[in-house]
Amino acid sequence: MEYASLLPLLALLVLFWLLVIRPASRRQKAVQKMQAEVTVGQRVMLASGIFGTIQRLDDDRVHLEIAPGVEVEAMRAAISGVDERGQQADVALSEGDRDADADGTPGEETR
Repeated sequence: MEYASLLPLLALLVLFWLLVIRPASRRQKAVQKMQAEVTVGQRVMLASGIFGTIQRLDDDRVHLEIAPGVEVEAMRAAISGVDERGQQADVALSEGDRDADADGTPGEETR
């Protein structure tokens, strides 16, 4: 009879683990994996919201170029994400440079 009264508590603990602890653990592992796999040249976002391009990687630090000629050093653990959108914009800009006319003016932009 005493075991039956513990079933609701046990069910709540299992539900808490499934809904809170397990997803948080998975997110943490995914972030750690992403931080370990970043490479030079990738555009990343720091936890503070600063975007930059990785110039150099050390064991636990990264050197980011946040503006032309401006480099900052940050902890690798401060990287909160890879900026895929920024990398696509950089590619689009470099493709636009190739479309320049002979006189040096940019080609027409298509939408």
